[in-house]
Amino acid sequence: MKQLTKAEEEVMQLLWQLKKANVAALIEELPEPKPAYNTVSTIIRILEDKGFVGHEKVGKGHIYHPIVPKSEYSNQSINKLVDGYFQGSFQSMVSFFMKKNDINMSELEAIMKHIKEDEK
Repeated sequence: MKQLTKAEEEVMQLLWQLKKANVAALIEELPEPKPAYNTVSTIIRILEDKGFVGHEKVGKGHIYHPIVPKSEYSNQSINKLVDGYFQGSFQSMVSFFMKKNDINMSELEAIMKHIKEDEK
């Protein structure tokens, strides 16, 4: 799966959230300063070329929808992060984030409890 640029990822995040949208609806949701219509349209076409987005023709326009699930892209991105910065060790990554974010043992236990509940 191809990696996305920051701009592509921002548009994909919105599309995952909205499920379906045209370019104008995406622009409406983007923060100020709003990008030009052509800019967002170009990003959408790139996302289609990369296989992340599909469309359906509605009247004279297009409604876009995600093809790649957010969870699939997130998993791939996390794995790339772990491989690139933590030599493939999730333990090293968790340890790093615990130290950098001042997470104590009770917070870690709460996280573990949440994970176990999600598994059920």
